[in-house]
Amino acid sequence: MEETREDLSDGAVARVAAIDIAKASGVVCMRLPHEEREGRRVQQVWTVASTTNAVLELGDRLLCQGVQRVVMEATGNYWKPFFYLLEARGLKCWLVNAHEVKNVPGRPKTDRLDAVWLAKLAERGMVRASFVPPKPVRRLRDLTRTRIAFTQDRTRYKHHVEKALEDAQIKLSSVISDLFGVSGRAMLDALVAGERNPRTLADLARGSLVRKRDALVEALTGQFEEHHSHLLRILLDTVDHFTRQISELDRHVSALLRELAGPAAAGEHDGAPTAAGRPGPELVERLDAIPGVGAATAQIILTEIGLDMSRFPSPEHLVSWAKLCPRTIQSGTKNTTGPAGRGNPWLKGALGEAANSAAHTDTFLGSRYRRIVKRRGHAKALVAVARSILVIAWHLINDPDARYQDLGADWHQRHLNSARKTRDLVRQLQALGHP
Repeated sequence: MEETREDLSDGAVARVAAIDIAKASGVVCMRLPHEEREGRRVQQVWTVASTTNAVLELGDRLLCQGVQRVVMEATGNYWKPFFYLLEARGLKCWLVNAHEVKNVPGRPKTDRLDAVWLAKLAERGMVRASFVPPKPVRRLRDLTRTRIAFTQDRTRYKHHVEKALEDAQIKLSSVISDLFGVSGRAMLDALVAGERNPRTLADLARGSLVRKRDALVEALTGQFEEHHSHLLRILLDTVDHFTRQISELDRHVSALLRELAGPAAAGEHDGAPTAAGRPGPELVERLDAIPGVGAATAQIILTEIGLDMSRFPSPEHLVSWAKLCPRTIQSGTKNTTGPAGRGNPWLKGALGEAANSAAHTDTFLGSRYRRIVKRRGHAKALVAVARSILVIAWHLINDPDARYQDLGADWHQRHLNSARKTRDLVRQLQALGHP
């Protein structure tokens, strides 16, 4: 028989409030101990508008009642005004995953009942708080996410440029790998300016493209009309606009990262300095040393997981939060794994791109990808490498003295169990019919 002791410090709370949030309002349920009858609870439910003054008034009311915790579901972006304003008022706010606190099947579904149910779960300690970074990191996160969105939009308009050229029977992308390189952009601008002679356009080639002049002349021979010229000009202006905006966001991100620098003592926990007290550019430089991780990817990692790893006690906690490990399912004597889950799409997207780049390198991460892809496939091999990158990032951010040192592409070979490898090879020869 196993004995356990209930930990009330991380569980039940006496005075709690829950908010079921919609776009224009929120239903608040406040549950407090009865003043006269021990063991009884007093419950109040009311509706609050989502305007600034109404939320601030709600914060004052909850403070007067001594509310210890305010819990709300992550509903779109509508939770942010309630969370930020109540947090600024000094209340302890928890954001919880709506999937984990959904109502019990069979009960009526109303905003009032949802708020009451959430409050009951919160007061019994049956909810987990989601990770909400501090305000400076949230500002950085807004900028990096906008930069990702603009980069995706710019790529989409670049594809529209290629479609417009194909419509005009201009096969330039068949010869040039990058339409928006120096040579490609010069030819596009010349087409918009009115130049139609394929040989004149081909003479704009630079570098190694000069050797492909005949192929360029053939590719630039088409039916490019004035209509295509107007369309191409609009598309190119849009691409240039996004490029300027992305450059502006790069400058803002770099400036905010420099502002995150502070004294090492500001980030100390139990005498050990953490990333919270070290300059943001220094952490970006550390993460940039990981194969496949560039400066932009390093910035995304920092803004999505924060600069203080005390929120994630171990690399396993961070990997589990990012949903880069399979879910364990155990029933009786059967142990299986389930899907990992969606996780943070911005973080997983950046790690996926970094893993794909690292897979083509002659490094430890590249070797890890090549070992796994043979037996598990491309997708799972990329997830495994992305997990390794995130574990490395945790150590680089958490340990002030840590620096990335690659183990080498031959690490697995150097640490191979020779007896086991011999046994496996003999077994394969016997399977092929050799004595």
